[in-house]
Amino acid sequence: MSVIHSKSTQLYRQVRRALQSGRYLPGQRIDPGMLAVEFNTSATPVRSALYRLVGEGLIDDHARNGLHVPLLTEVGLHDLYDWMERLLLMACDIGGRPARDDITGGDDVVKMTWQLFDAIAEATAHRSLHRAVRQANDRLAPVRRAKRGLIEHAHEELVELEELWRRRNMPALKAGLRAYHARRKQLVPRIVAMLVDHRDHLQ
Repeated sequence: MSVIHSKSTQLYRQVRRALQSGRYLPGQRIDPGMLAVEFNTSATPVRSALYRLVGEGLIDDHARNGLHVPLLTEVGLHDLYDWMERLLLMACDIGGRPARDDITGGDDVVKMTWQLFDAIAEATAHRSLHRAVRQANDRLAPVRRAKRGLIEHAHEELVELEELWRRRNMPALKAGLRAYHARRKQLVPRIVAMLVDHRDHLQ
């Protein structure tokens, strides 16, 4: 493995984690030059890492306007919530290995959500399904981070879902996942309006 490729892979992982953590909000521009300075490297591995994320749908390439975290439309966000719900319900139907017990998000609802949904998908041992859930999880992570204040009792909601998962109560878990996504679909117009407002303040 070349030095540039190795550096690019490292940068890819670091930027991906930054996107998951909400460091970059939907609509925010990502400056390759600033990343090169931050990570003390040249532009080549930075651009390689960023365009790998473009290929995964986690960053948008706006040509002359540069690279941005995707800012979903109402239709796009509704579809993404619906897609995640369908994937998780399918995973519940497939079932699989005993539940993981390494969900360590604590009070961080965004981290807890990512870990729980990933665990449900991973338990199926269905690699394509797990990959699809991870991609949807990653695309939703910046949205989850930005909209935290819009949903009351989100932490309690996740704790209840996690407990149903630990007990392997699939009928109740499926009902809980449907309710979880229904709440968010109803809030899509408010979420998108809030994200646009955040984006406008960043510009």
